[in-house]
Order: sequence, then C-alpha cells, then structure tokens
Amino acid sequence: MARSGPRAKAAHGTALDLGRPGDAVGRLIALALEEDVGPGDRTAEACVPPSARGSALIFAKEPLIVSGISAAARVFRALDPGCELEALAGESDAANPGEGILRVRGSLRAILTGERTALNLLMRLCGVATITRRYAQALAGTAAVRAGGGFNHRGALFDGILVKDNHAAAAGGIGEAVRRARAQAHPLLKVEAEVSTPQQIEEALEAGADMLLLDNLDDDELRKAVQQVRGRVPVEASGGMTLDRLPRVAETGVDYVSVGALTHSAPAVDLSLMVEGA
Repeated sequence: MARSGPRAKAAHGTALDLGRPGDAVGRLIALALEEDVGPGDRTAEACVPPSARGSALIFAKEPLIVSGISAAARVFRALDPGCELEALAGESDAANPGEGILRVRGSLRAILTGERTALNLLMRLCGVATITRRYAQALAGTAAVRAGGGFNHRGALFDGILVKDNHAAAAGGIGEAVRRARAQAHPLLKVEAEVSTPQQIEEALEAGADMLLLDNLDDDELRKAVQQVRGRVPVEASGGMTLDRLPRVAETGVDYVSVGALTHSAPAVDLSLMVEGA
C-alpha cells in the first residue's frame, strides 16, 4: 500500500493508508454513500441503538487476490471517524474461503450502513486483481512478464501518449500523428503508436515512435510484425486476448500483452461481512 497521506491506526496488524482529503477515491466513496444512504439508513436506525458498538469481519468466500483494503476501510472511517481498522491481509495477498481480509471495530450503525459500499469496492477491486493474477500466471516465464507481472498501461490520458487509429485519421496518417505527438511531448514522455499493417509499422518507426501497439493481429501476423521491428522499439500485442491464447502470443516475441478484459470484464468476487459481537 502507499505510504503517503494520513493513516488510520489498526488495532492489530497493518496500518492503513487512508489517502488525502479531496482525492478521487474519497470523492467516489462520498458519492457512493450519498447514493446508498441518502438521508439515512432506515434499517440500521430502527434496529441498532446509536450507542451500540461492536466489530465485524469481512472475509473471502472464494479463492481470490486481495486488493482495495484501504478503499473499503475508508468507507467505515467516513461514517465513524473513530473506528478501529485491522487489515488481516495485504494488497496482492492470496486469500482462501473463510479467511479474513479486514476487521472493523466501532459504531455498529456505521458498520452496517457502510457494509454494502465497502463490499462493492472490495469485490470489484479483488475481482480485477484475481483475474490479473490468472493472466500473469498464464504468461509465467515469458518475455511479456519480465517486468514482474500485471501493471497499468497508463493511469489516465495525461500520463502517456497513445496514438490510435482515430488520431491517425484526424492527422492524415499514423506517421504524421506520431510526428505531431513527438514534437509536443515532453522528452521523458513516451509516444506509443497503434499499428496493424507493415506499412504503418514503418511509418510509425520513421516518425519516432518509442513503442508500437500491434492491434488485433493473429498469432502469425504478430510473429511477422516482431520480425519486421527487429527490436528497434518494444512491441505490445492487443486485441482478442484470452487466457488460452496468451502463451501462444508470448511465443511470438512481443514484449507486452495488453488485456482490456482485466478491468472491463473482471467478475466481482464473493465476499461477506459478518458482525462478530456487540
């Protein structure tokens, strides 16, 4: 987990990074709670005395890779600033059914009100981490994971230049688009170009592309493209990537494999929250 920002002290176990006020995660949590809770949690208010305190455990109900503990913890801290948070697993840890991930102690009303929002975040983020681990394992031992496994292609539009087909169409060709991007880019900002034909590969390289994204090519086409590039820049394969196909793609000699399904198609994992005592 990140080390910056205010930290919540866990009763036992790992201290949790709760980030800085006004950050994106904080805004997301505030919006989620506003949508879910509105003017109040009618059930918790009716069933749980305002003074009641207790603890609850979030635990895995299927094998998974842990991610998002800090985000889930921040949900409970938003509702009960004095709650105690205990991380029972770390980011990227494997968890088996029945194993605890996060324990929260504090206002029972706050715990029950935040349950669904916290679980939604955890289930989604753990789902992405879990499927990412499967894809990384499918590539184990190949060039595509020499850097150490799955990582984000780029975090946002501002932290990398990726010239895609529509940019090329607007600029009058992939070569011209790369030249314009290269002229505008900070010297330390890489320019990657999406290409799908031998001609586009040469045009992008001649224009100064730092990296090529080989888009929607079959395995044989990928192999030929790698041979054409001859190691002049790193190459990334994208489009139609499945777990079954990944080993074959890695054998073509590409340096990276881009898998959009890791985020847009990752299923939520099964987690549950259980009150332990009041």
